[in-house]
Amino acid sequence: MDRFVDAAPGVRLWVEERGPADASPLLLIMGAQASGLGWPDELVDLLAARHRVIRYDHRDTGRSTWSFDERPYPVTALAADAIAVLDGLGVERAHIVGMSLGGMLAQLLIADRPGRLLSATVFGTHALSTVPYTHPDGTRTPPEELPGTDPRLLELWARPVADLGPEAELERRVEHWRLLSGDQLPFDAAYQRELERRIVRHSGHHVPNGAHGRADPSGMDRTEQLARAAVPTLVVSAPAEPVFPPPHAHHVAQAIRGARLVEISGMAHALPRQVHAPLAAAILDHTGTVR
Repeated sequence: MDRFVDAAPGVRLWVEERGPADASPLLLIMGAQASGLGWPDELVDLLAARHRVIRYDHRDTGRSTWSFDERPYPVTALAADAIAVLDGLGVERAHIVGMSLGGMLAQLLIADRPGRLLSATVFGTHALSTVPYTHPDGTRTPPEELPGTDPRLLELWARPVADLGPEAELERRVEHWRLLSGDQLPFDAAYQRELERRIVRHSGHHVPNGAHGRADPSGMDRTEQLARAAVPTLVVSAPAEPVFPPPHAHHVAQAIRGARLVEISGMAHALPRQVHAPLAAAILDHTGTVR
């Protein structure tokens, strides 16, 4: 079942629910420039076996309002949107799962809106904390000195994005996902292309969008709040992660009080079929411990 909810004046968000209406809610928060359909149906259905799963299009993606050029907003507004989705559905508290930028938004919610959360799971992200990472041998590394993004991705992101038509845009997206998928699992280009075709059909157009990359990222440091967090949090470590390589996930787990860490073999910054079952199992194991 899908519908729209009002998140802010002039901003409507597309929302979809799957699973039993009386099950505990689980909100999926996607990454930058990504529609809610970026959460593959197969993964959503695995989670919906035990949860009322909610996925949604961020503003400036999919069927939600595209308005950044007329009304710019900060990244923190996207965290407020997640709460607006819960409000629009009448959900008082929910489990949340955040990927990439969604993992940052999840940390903002852990810090700022803990009373609305049952639990949190984050992956493919970095810590919203200035506390140094402590290595197993006890040495410490400041966050800004942790490993950076794969240069191949940086080169791709630096290229101007021109609208050369729907097929060219699909190929650009597939190449992007090829790099995001890392080097440890086989890349299924046909699977990723069909997923992007669905997103284009869902959105009603193929127009690329960089609004989230242009949004003001200031005001996101939550060092103190995360250090005293009370939300049960799971951090998923992806050994092939090319955007926030190891040990970023370990740093996130250190920054959030009480967080625990689990590694998904071969996982990178994408959601191919091979990770659906182990990722869903890790999330359900985590949410199942919360009463």
